[in-house]
Amino acid sequence: MDILWLDQNDVRSILELSAVMEAVEKAFEQHGKKKVQMPPKSYLYFDKHNGDLRTMPAYLEEQDVAGVKIVNVHPDNRAKGLPSVMALVVLNSTETGQPLAVMDGTHLTDLRTGAAGGVAAKYLARKDSHVVGIVGAGNQAKTQLMALSLVFDIHQVKVYDISTDRAEGFRGDMMQKIGAEIIVASSVEEVCGCDILVTVTPVREPVVRSEWIRPGTHINAIGADAAGKEELDPMLLTRAKVVVDDIVQASHSGEVNVPLSDGVITSGGIWAEIGEVIAGIKVGREDESEITVFDSTGLAIQDIATATIVYTAAKERGLGRSLSMF
Repeated sequence: MDILWLDQNDVRSILELSAVMEAVEKAFEQHGKKKVQMPPKSYLYFDKHNGDLRTMPAYLEEQDVAGVKIVNVHPDNRAKGLPSVMALVVLNSTETGQPLAVMDGTHLTDLRTGAAGGVAAKYLARKDSHVVGIVGAGNQAKTQLMALSLVFDIHQVKVYDISTDRAEGFRGDMMQKIGAEIIVASSVEEVCGCDILVTVTPVREPVVRSEWIRPGTHINAIGADAAGKEELDPMLLTRAKVVVDDIVQASHSGEVNVPLSDGVITSGGIWAEIGEVIAGIKVGREDESEITVFDSTGLAIQDIATATIVYTAAKERGLGRSLSMF
């Protein structure tokens, strides 16, 4: 029994963001139609190291593909010259259970998370959205913006980060990739004057105040992905149509987890899962003045759908290394 090993160079050589967005949209739709098996993420918390380890299994029934991702989040890794997020994906045969492939999941995670934001905005943001605001200028901010640029005609981007150097680096990198004016903002409030707001920070105290958000804004809340994390003023959620990627998972680890625990909102205040909107079971944006929020926790179905692209292409192109299991 051989397993195909695919390193990050293999994964990078295969994945295109547009293809990942298509795969993620289809995976969300299957989720909305209840055609996937996906337990919520399980966590191990390493408090003395300010990090955690997560396992994320999934089975997409229509495609008949299954596997698991193992991923960490260690914000202090940047100071050690390591990525704050590192991941490994294992694909398994649904017929025999045999491991088919093991691949780097770090770049894959970056792309599938950005893709989710692009897909959500496609269904929830105003079609005439031209100005994007971004809070947090790390690697994920770049992928989020690239995904949005595949859906919208972006004229201007405002970015804020607690590190001005990081924000300037973001500006320099992204000016070469998208045809839009990019401004380094001096405050989060300045960034919030936009059509689509993206928050990609690891904070545990809200950084976006409700009064800064004007009617018609769509927000991709990406950073809150573990219990206790929140980026948005809870009162903002009471003004908004809130769409999550998965209700069970978001309730314990998404942007809504703290407001739910504190009783600021109830489960009835969550409008839909994004898959339900894509499948036409629930409506997305209903008018131009509506504030919409997409709470992205990151789903295993995104990883397995994307990893399947990698595995299929690698087999066709003869990429990777065959490893013997026994």
